[in-house]
Amino acid sequence: MNKIQGILKERILVLDGAMGTMIQRHTLEEVDFRGDRFKDHKSPLKGNNDLLSITQSDIIKDIHRQYLLAGADIIETNTFSSTSIAQADYHLEHIVYELNYQSAKIAKEVAVEITKSNPENPRFVAGALGPTNRTASLSPDVNNPGFRAVSFDDLRIAYKEQVKGLLDGGADVLLVETVFDTLNAKAALFAIQEYFEETGKQVPIMVSGTITDASGRTLSGQTTDAFLISLSHVPLLSIGLNCALGAAQLRPYLQVLNEHAPFFVSAYPNAGLPNEFGHYDQSPKEMGVQMEEFLKEGLVNIVGGCCGTTPDHIRVIAEVAKKYKPREVAQHA
Repeated sequence: MNKIQGILKERILVLDGAMGTMIQRHTLEEVDFRGDRFKDHKSPLKGNNDLLSITQSDIIKDIHRQYLLAGADIIETNTFSSTSIAQADYHLEHIVYELNYQSAKIAKEVAVEITKSNPENPRFVAGALGPTNRTASLSPDVNNPGFRAVSFDDLRIAYKEQVKGLLDGGADVLLVETVFDTLNAKAALFAIQEYFEETGKQVPIMVSGTITDASGRTLSGQTTDAFLISLSHVPLLSIGLNCALGAAQLRPYLQVLNEHAPFFVSAYPNAGLPNEFGHYDQSPKEMGVQMEEFLKEGLVNIVGGCCGTTPDHIRVIAEVAKKYKPREVAQHA
């Protein structure tokens, strides 16, 4: 179906690391997030990292470049919160298409640049669709368990707008990531498939869920097995897990996916568990050792890093990944 699918059968591909961790190194202030264009915007914009694709595009491009030079095969667009639902917090719903288009465009420019220097190792852009800041399965009001802050249709419409921007900007694959509520993910996948049908465009789809605690369940209560079954009706390129846990804690759940998933399997954990200040202390070397366990067991096809990871982490992971063969996928179409 796609070039990336062929490569995945031959070797393990490496995803990039954390965007937010790298942005924090720049210690940006309100004025930096606003730039000239949004200097008179009525709401505070500091912390809206996705907006930096427009106001500080050189910083975002440099982060993408650092990850590619460290060995990443796939970079994610800076669009984790680029839906009208998430951008409503900043009163920026009206620029959502542009946010996604611009983020994909600048990521693609860097991917093309690095690929040209080494055509034997093509680089890809994954259009990132985050979970939004609302959940379709759970009530935010403990006194009204039937209440929902967002509907399936709200999510579908928002995701469809995001998909259009990402694909117009040049994304090679779409990545529905950090799924804590499978109903949100179903809305994203429905929007993607609807957009494919309407436009005739089609790219591979990756999904990555997040196990939120030691119970081994997503926030909406699903086990890894249930999560897989709930989404297996879609012809995915890959399914996997990211965020919330470090590599060591993720391993048993990856074993479940390895046993049952008819798709490629991905894993991009955090750099360990956060300390009492919310920082991630796991060194690249320590993380590399833990990730190597996945690879020795043949559990994964795609590896990378989430919160707290940097190009140094990705460099170590990429070196370790070279030593192992990818997981074999049964019944993969």
